Amino acid sequence: MALSRRRLLMLGSLTGGLGLAGWFARSTAQAAAARIGPKGLFAPIRGDVRIVVISDLNSEYRAVTYESQVVKAVAMIPGWQPDMVLCGGDMVAGQDPFLKRERIEAMWAAFDRFIASPIRKANLPFGFTVGNHDASGALAMRGGFLFKQERELTERYWNAPEHDPRLAFVDRAGYPFYYTFQHKDIFYLTWDASTARIPPEQLAWAEKSLASRAAQSARMRIVIGHLPLYAVAVGRDEPGEVLDDANRLRAMLERYRVHTYISGHHHAYYPAHRGKLQLLHTGALGAGPRLLIEGSITPYHPLTVVDIDIASQTTTYTTYNMATLKVIDAQTLPRLLMGPTGAVLRRDIEWSELTTAEQAECMKRLGTKGCR
Repeated sequence: MALSRRRLLMLGSLTGGLGLAGWFARSTAQAAAARIGPKGLFAPIRGDVRIVVISDLNSEYRAVTYESQVVKAVAMIPGWQPDMVLCGGDMVAGQDPFLKRERIEAMWAAFDRFIASPIRKANLPFGFTVGNHDASGALAMRGGFLFKQERELTERYWNAPEHDPRLAFVDRAGYPFYYTFQHKDIFYLTWDASTARIPPEQLAWAEKSLASRAAQSARMRIVIGHLPLYAVAVGRDEPGEVLDDANRLRAMLERYRVHTYISGHHHAYYPAHRGKLQLLHTGALGAGPRLLIEGSITPYHPLTVVDIDIASQTTTYTTYNMATLKVIDAQTLPRLLMGPTGAVLRRDIEWSELTTAEQAECMKRLGTKGCR
């Protein structure tokens, strides 16, 4: 059976740049010349735009240190020569209502020392979304934010001139909790998905932003939020661990032609899609990697290099296990994950390509709305 161009590109996206998509787009000589990565490490074929994606960097609660693979990854990032670094949240180890101000400030100082400062020194823009351990939006019973001090100090850190993330902001009125920026003809929106509920006023802002001329005239649109739309990890497949009303949110993102939603929180890497929306579940570079809800792959600490072909609006992922520096073979990941609020497909798989047994099991567990 002949393979479509989309299928070729999808296959390439799962082979770390060694598959058919890379050769479809470039000659052998061009591909050899385009390989860029840290010295001695396998390097993917570079796209028009390259992004390094990291997430969930923190160690245990209250920690002011980072695990060795986090420090190693940050040191290696410039070797991939990315255009930008994106973070899916949980940069520090907060979310404790009894934390003293001094401890929160010490955590952000450690983040700056080990992560933000090296990225700034490499002159790399740093886009991020706040996680529940950075600045949880959870509400107290009597009103207001339960972690009010953490949010205040997060805002203070990111608005200090010396911590400039080098972003070309379009709208920073809600920064650092929600904001938009552009880079190399890609429009980015980050919203406050530090809890399962995104407030109605912020959703209205997101829709207006995505409908704007700046967003719609860009060649591609990417949204970043800490909680994912659908569950992918053991222990995170329950209410409160994914965004509420995921299908409605996905429909809104699809309506404004968002290409990819990048999320963290679940501590498990899974490149997926649902409908027309690509879903990059980043995994945990820091402590506590988790099992996927299907299969038995040993948890690991991932970093993903995303190479973007602007003309075709395709993305190629090369994901490294930062403990071993080996490239993850995405073909070993489950073809389908069935969380309680909906299923997602590995991004090279279409519903029609599932086996009859896989389709039947999904329909049995989740029904038509949950599967398609």
